[in-house]
Amino acid sequence: MTMRKSIALVLALAALAAVPHAAAAQEAPKPVQLDRVVAVVGNVPITESDVQEEIVRRQQQDPTYKLPTDSAGWVNFQINIINGLIDQHLLLDKAKQLKLDIPDSLLAPNVDARIASIRQSFPNEAEFRTELAKAGLGTPDEYRQFLMDNLRTQQLQQEAVAKLKQDGKILPVSVSEEEVQAAFNAMKGSLPKRPATFTWRQIVIAPQPSAAAKKVAYDKAEALLKELQDGGDFARIAKRESADSTTREVGGDLGWNRRGSGLVPTFEQWLFALQPGQLSPVFETPFGYHILRVDRVNGPERKARHILIRPVIDSADIARAGRLADSVKKMWLAGVPFDTLAKKYHDYASREETSLLTPYPFDSLPQKYQDAFAGLKAGDAVVFTIANPQNPGVPKFVVARIESSEPGGAMTLADVRGQVRSNLEQSAAIRRYLDGLRKETFVEIKKSALATTPPPPAAPPAGGG
Repeated sequence: MTMRKSIALVLALAALAAVPHAAAAQEAPKPVQLDRVVAVVGNVPITESDVQEEIVRRQQQDPTYKLPTDSAGWVNFQINIINGLIDQHLLLDKAKQLKLDIPDSLLAPNVDARIASIRQSFPNEAEFRTELAKAGLGTPDEYRQFLMDNLRTQQLQQEAVAKLKQDGKILPVSVSEEEVQAAFNAMKGSLPKRPATFTWRQIVIAPQPSAAAKKVAYDKAEALLKELQDGGDFARIAKRESADSTTREVGGDLGWNRRGSGLVPTFEQWLFALQPGQLSPVFETPFGYHILRVDRVNGPERKARHILIRPVIDSADIARAGRLADSVKKMWLAGVPFDTLAKKYHDYASREETSLLTPYPFDSLPQKYQDAFAGLKAGDAVVFTIANPQNPGVPKFVVARIESSEPGGAMTLADVRGQVRSNLEQSAAIRRYLDGLRKETFVEIKKSALATTPPPPAAPPAGGG
């Protein structure tokens, strides 16, 4: 018995119980019709309350779901709902034959999350309960079971279709271009807008320290190496001096690494050249000057600590990088090949992207890119700055050139043809299979039992979609 049927039965029994015994003895009891059978599938009835429950489910999924207001439209609407319920019964019966089952434990997390989300839209528990009751959804426990039953029904149908496809029972169906066009025409008004997109190439230029700043940093690293060689505690010195913010607080601990794990070549070379406990000399990478000590070796992996001393980059260095970026832009626009410029100037050491040639939605770009790309067209180039995670406060310069730009707007058939065709083919394949099941099963729709008067407009169901 479904939740809605149980509510109807409780209300009917309560009404009968309220009649005085004397009155009951004097008057012949009037028949009480609890529900009407509107269709039969095999030996399973589909009732009016089943139709009402399906309408509630659809309204829960889509708060804008509209019901017909004329009698003819209302009858056809009910027949469409009933046909959907017949298909559902046929698939659920097939799922039972296939011994498919979905336990409550798999459904509960999704159901409970949805109830919690809906519950948050009400100021207190009392109002939540009141709105559930007004929407015909019963108590919170009944509503939870209602959602569990609906979700189980949906997933069992999906699993049944997947298994039938796997077993070769549901076979592919071809659809014509005319059918694809007709389906697109029917749905295009509800499609989301196509976002504006860009593709581009870029050269990212990181400011470089002056020779004097590099000497100061090198001399400091050499002094720290001497302190370590004299017995200084590596972790303590790393916490005090290292410029690597990601490892400084853990005493320079790099964890376990193996070859090919993304380390810059010079760093990887020293990591696998040292023996446990051995200190490296001061060596340079694009990030600065390092001192490295391997602590442990486990097969192909090394566990190590390091200290990074980064040369100071001042405003003059940043300005110099900005002038270089402008120069690179001019050379690029003048015809110097991208690969030539990227090889010489791009910040490969930080693994910055050089080409994003798959259309990228403009609204999803970082704000810096949105600001820089606004109004640009294919062939245009621009210079702008982005943050430098390795050295906060010192920006990097991006020289970007637009390869293509597509304005946003209404979706065209070309945008969604593949998806529309796939959906039609799947729907047609399932429809053909269900039509075959209908021929093998007793199916009857009792049109004379259908209500001919549309219900009055109702308030939106609790919680919306």
